Amino acid sequence: MNPNNIQRPASSFQLKLLNIYFTAGIPQLEDTVDIIKLIQDSGADMIEIGMPYSDPVADGPAIQHAHELALKNGMTIEKLFYQLKSIKDEIKIPVILMGYINPVLSFGFEQFCKECAESGVSGLILPDLPPVEFEKNYQKILEKYNLNFTFLVTPETSDKRILYLDSLSSGFLYAISSSSTTGNENAVLKNEEYFSRLASLPLKNPVMIGFGIKSKEDFESVTKKADGGIIGTAFVNILLQNRNWKKKAIDFVHSIKA
Repeated sequence: MNPNNIQRPASSFQLKLLNIYFTAGIPQLEDTVDIIKLIQDSGADMIEIGMPYSDPVADGPAIQHAHELALKNGMTIEKLFYQLKSIKDEIKIPVILMGYINPVLSFGFEQFCKECAESGVSGLILPDLPPVEFEKNYQKILEKYNLNFTFLVTPETSDKRILYLDSLSSGFLYAISSSSTTGNENAVLKNEEYFSRLASLPLKNPVMIGFGIKSKEDFESVTKKADGGIIGTAFVNILLQNRNWKKKAIDFVHSIKA
């Protein structure tokens, strides 16, 4: 797979795309590289890396805790780029950075994009960047450095708005399964009307559904009418709660893709 070209599965009989999220800098500062390799080698189709931030408002308790721990461990954007550059020739699947706009602006948006390009990063997800600001100030910079950018949609997003956000997105469109934070136990994974509506729209990007996926059953359920799924909290919990997290993480990804 071309790291800058995420392809929609050719048929519904193919295995759906699996995106695994984790927060950089956990459980220990230097574990990031091993986790990236583990996710790739276990069969995932892309890797989404959370950039630690002091106020991750869209995330649930587990990922908030992961952000806190990563910052305590000393993870920074500079450190993450250093880690990514050390293995960029070994990673053959797309790597996406997920985070909040303020740290990126503090780093310098164009410098950040330049570092992404030099580190093997394929694209960005910045949920708190408004689409109007994206079009006005940042889209051309992302294009300059050949970086994808993904917008999020929810069950409350109108068809017109979904089409608009899809037109601005590249790589994939991130469909939140329900209006909740990440890891919410009440996330609605059987939102058939919403998933059918997404499937019926003439979207240019693959649709990846996230929030609340914890098992192969969940993954298969949400991807019946979508191109793939994003798993974050369930994977982060493995990293945070298990001393032998490497084996458990490998087994977990295998269980989803099997």
